[in-house]
Amino acid sequence: MKIYIKNMACESCKVFVTDALEELNLHPVKVELGEAIIKEELSAEKKQKLNSIIKKVGLEIIESKGGILIEKIKNSCQEYINSDKHIKVNISEYLTSKLDFDYNYISNAFSEVTSTTIINYINLIKMEKAKEMILFEESNFSEIATKLHFSSLSAFSTQFKKITGFNPTHFKNLKEKRRIAIQELNEDLK
Repeated sequence: MKIYIKNMACESCKVFVTDALEELNLHPVKVELGEAIIKEELSAEKKQKLNSIIKKVGLEIIESKGGILIEKIKNSCQEYINSDKHIKVNISEYLTSKLDFDYNYISNAFSEVTSTTIINYINLIKMEKAKEMILFEESNFSEIATKLHFSSLSAFSTQFKKITGFNPTHFKNLKEKRRIAIQELNEDLK
């Protein structure tokens, strides 16, 4: 049986859902972003218990077809951005082939439910990923722009500033200032 789950965005979510299923003596065959496949049918009681467990971390079972489509779109967008290899098609072609729907239908459904466009959603994901890379990786801005499939460093910098309010260098310097402030605090405690 396939179970659709809202808000799954990372590997930790997959692990959490797998653990929750096993806690309820259910046998996961496969757990991916947005869905889990189990060997058995899910009783109403176990569905309610599973939903209660996963809601603690912001996840939720989806039952409506519209909600399932939106989660599939979100998960496909994340796969598109997180892909290690550069995908040669644009997002509209990628979503059309992945979800087997016309892009206009996908786009309209997404905008209607989320009140934002797919492109805006993708840019938000990219900027969260960029912030994470700036804070926790040793990549330079050109490498980050390339990894996130921007056409140029300039396009990346413009989008970063538009969404975060900071240019990438200023954002990185804020990180450095926080680190220095903590070090100074530690020095004062000696």
